[in-house]
Amino acid sequence: MSSFAKALSPTLREVRILFCQSGQASEGTRQFVLANYPVMKKHNPDLPILIREASGTPARVFARFGRGVEKHVELDNLSSGDVTSRVARLLSGS
Repeated sequence: MSSFAKALSPTLREVRILFCQSGQASEGTRQFVLANYPVMKKHNPDLPILIREASGTPARVFARFGRGVEKHVELDNLSSGDVTSRVARLLSGS
């Protein structure tokens, strides 16, 4: 079961996922998006989850919380499992 099969924090306002569509360093992030985006969107239909693919872009995820607080994690060269755990930690607000 996905760790994203539940509603995320109500203080979370937006999630932005950036990565390169063909670079090896972004492979884990691409796999994460394919596996988890549908589940995240199903359980959080009103939360904007933006996916941005651009050549040469380092893999990272940004989370914007209430009061304009923004946090991010770098995801280059991580496996899909490592990406999942880092994103889960980021989105939980810790």
